[in-house]
Amino acid sequence: MFTLTHLNTPPPESMKNQVLQMVVDYLSDISAVSLPPSNPLYQLYQYVVGLEVHRYLDSMDGAQAGKPELIMALDADDPASLLGFALYLPYVDDPDACSLLYLAVQDSHRRQGIGRAMVEAMLARYAHAEVACVAGKVPYFEALGFLPVAARGPQVVMNIRSQPSDGALAVQDLEPIFQSEEVRQIHTYLVKQHGTEAMSDAEKARDHRLDELAQQAAHLIQTSSTAKRLH
Repeated sequence: MFTLTHLNTPPPESMKNQVLQMVVDYLSDISAVSLPPSNPLYQLYQYVVGLEVHRYLDSMDGAQAGKPELIMALDADDPASLLGFALYLPYVDDPDACSLLYLAVQDSHRRQGIGRAMVEAMLARYAHAEVACVAGKVPYFEALGFLPVAARGPQVVMNIRSQPSDGALAVQDLEPIFQSEEVRQIHTYLVKQHGTEAMSDAEKARDHRLDELAQQAAHLIQTSSTAKRLH
């Protein structure tokens, strides 16, 4: 069993650490890049996405419009244990709308309705929700009431309604993270560990993976649109 708790201020440090650990553990599941752990770039993306989520959690502090909100699923028998989380951004100028950024559930507790419960709790607060996911995750979100509406690079944009919100989102800019000294140091370490040729191959594999995902997303939207016209 589990309980849900909603936060619009930063979580306690112990919970924050568990959220970040889940980001690191389930990067392949939740990242737009969807890199496998076998790719040498995996560690670099663990750092980048982990830092992105860290910044979102920190930005929950304050009174700015559109700051992130967090729903946590806690073990009913051990409330200090995190079973899953949903991190989402309300739209700055649309009080009914939000965008789901990350949804994760401990692999030992999947298929128990935790993800669905967190999304439903989010929808109870914001009836007009959007999520972007790789094509393979589309059936999961369709079962929760989302509809595929567009392809955005390697992801399919899904929405509870047929039209997206006209509002703005206070998204984190990842470019400064990728340009940071820490990322350069991690990349240098990985080059020393794996070699220049292996890292070059890793980048090609990443780019090929992104191209594949983009083709899958575009194909899904195209076939979805065709099906709608036929009906």
